[in-house]
Amino acid sequence: MTDTSNNNLSNNLGDNLDKSGAHPDPKPTSHGHIQDKLVKDSIAHSQDISAKAQARQSPVIKAATENDSNADFTQVQDLPTGTPQGQQTTMLNSSANKSTNTNSSDTQTQAAKQAAFNQRDDINNPHTSDTDGAEETHFGYKTVNKSEKQARVADVFTSVAKKYDIMNDLMSFGVHRLWKRYAISLSGVRAGQHVLDIAGGTGDLAKVFSREVGRSGKVVLSDINAAMLEVGRERLINAGCNNVDFVLANAETLAPFDDNSFDLLTISFGLRNVTDKEAALRAMYRVLKPGGRLLILEFSKPVFEPLSKAYDLYSFTALPMMGKLVANDSESYKYLAESIRMHPDQQTLKQMMEQAGFENCDYHNLTAGIVAVHRGFKA
Repeated sequence: MTDTSNNNLSNNLGDNLDKSGAHPDPKPTSHGHIQDKLVKDSIAHSQDISAKAQARQSPVIKAATENDSNADFTQVQDLPTGTPQGQQTTMLNSSANKSTNTNSSDTQTQAAKQAAFNQRDDINNPHTSDTDGAEETHFGYKTVNKSEKQARVADVFTSVAKKYDIMNDLMSFGVHRLWKRYAISLSGVRAGQHVLDIAGGTGDLAKVFSREVGRSGKVVLSDINAAMLEVGRERLINAGCNNVDFVLANAETLAPFDDNSFDLLTISFGLRNVTDKEAALRAMYRVLKPGGRLLILEFSKPVFEPLSKAYDLYSFTALPMMGKLVANDSESYKYLAESIRMHPDQQTLKQMMEQAGFENCDYHNLTAGIVAVHRGFKA
């Protein structure tokens, strides 16, 4: 409609209003009464049809309609455990399924909330006092029960999530971007492939893989920590990466994923935080397709002794200080420095990959061995 016609319409409407802003009452006519009756009958008929249609809807559709604002999982804490973002709107447990039969939408909604992941939970922790007893492992330089480590690591990354990218730039002077770029160059990723980025956190690698695999491919950004996954989800959605799913998953089991599902697996600066690294490597082998490859980008052992001493001094003085100033958390960055020292060296990790079944394993030292990229293939 043109501006002129809009103005004419406004003028006509204005002419039909009295000074108080209300339409003047029309003179009662038989024609007017008939018209009013037809309008009322039409409205009543429409309401009747709507009520019948709503009664025929299944409780699941009703719940999805009534909670439409939550249907897209705008918050990661609303994301059910192991459910790819955007692929499924609810993950109901047995009580939710039972509520469907009783047509109780309130019960169903409550059951769906109970099935959703709580970021304070120890998501699928395979280490309990029943399975591992009092068996111990390291948490940085501390010794803790295996059943405790996962929750302790979760607290660290929940604390640093919002400042994680800024701290990475500060701690590495931006060099971490070059390390990741080199790892991507070894990936051999192609259009149409399926990629799983484990412990992908804020999504640096997933963002690049999203572009490389294209519309016919798929990238899954997984992490055990909801706070980290939330940061990555926001970044990638804002970047327009619409071929990426976001999944809460434990690297030790990768339970949400089927065997032989992915052409490429990557884990960047995450393996050292896993309680049972051997179990994680076996899980990675399981979900990788035959002929697929695994890339591990991780801090390692410097090969130049003078550099190693300077690196230690920097790690245990400058890092906690920067953590205190920028993230208001020195203890978490003290742990991160300690966890680097407790991680297996280059040759040991290569042997662990071979024991898990990977073939043609090799590694590439970066920055004199401060970081290394390990690569292995599934036959």
